Amino acid sequence: MTGYTEASRGCKHLCRHCPIVPVYKGHFRIVQREVVLQDIRQQVAAGAEHITFGDPDFFNGIGHAIPLVQALHAEFPQLTYDVTIKIEHLLRHAEHLPRLRDTGCVLVTSAAEAVQDRILHILDKGHTQQDFFDALELCRRVGLNLNPTFVAFTPWTSLHDYIELLTVLATQGLSAHVAPIQLAMRLLLPAGSKLLALPELQPYLAGFDASALTHRWLHPDPRLDQLCDAALQLVQSGEAEEAGRSEIFARLWAAAHKAAGLSVPSVPEPVVAPRRGPMPYLNEPWYC
Repeated sequence: MTGYTEASRGCKHLCRHCPIVPVYKGHFRIVQREVVLQDIRQQVAAGAEHITFGDPDFFNGIGHAIPLVQALHAEFPQLTYDVTIKIEHLLRHAEHLPRLRDTGCVLVTSAAEAVQDRILHILDKGHTQQDFFDALELCRRVGLNLNPTFVAFTPWTSLHDYIELLTVLATQGLSAHVAPIQLAMRLLLPAGSKLLALPELQPYLAGFDASALTHRWLHPDPRLDQLCDAALQLVQSGEAEEAGRSEIFARLWAAAHKAAGLSVPSVPEPVVAPRRGPMPYLNEPWYC
């Protein structure tokens, strides 16, 4: 049974694709420690066994976050929790990761978004593909489970890029750990998105949908839009069948290669030691 709280509001960062940016515009506010703890106390009293922190980035205020989870663990030593932290913050504040582990953190969600540096640059994510690999290795050494999330389909994503994403996840031993819906996520362009100011986006825009509060876009290669739709259907049907994540991943792997007109090879074996035990996850996953 999972409870929910927030230790902060807003975010210091201005990632171009993030829907939080048009609302908070780089502003960040903490929620007083005692307010957060009292919120958690009420939820524990109601039966919560795990707390998910909904902060856009838990390490925006590192001096607030670490004392908070230390106080939380001192009061509820059996309670587990999960947080969301940027790749660049995982690397910058690596010395604090053992404290997360020791205070009950069982999962760290991080918006990796893409594995191509050129797309990460357009999104202004503040990290590279190598940074993602480094953060993944760092969390493995510490004993924290890293749950990367992605924007699998953007106007700049090619069929090769999508296959590369799947290949990276397979070789990094993440194919059974990433929520399948992450591999069908399409770039969201909310009103006020910083991406709208980029000349690189203008050729792909297809009007503003007032009912959805988003700008529509079309990929220059129709096969990508078709694959995006197919990926979502494969994920939805797979989950309806209660297929495992590895099985759904294999279906997406096959669909991607067929869309590119390629023969379907076997899913690559991991090049890292397999993780022991099941990967913890929320059954209503973040779409971060």
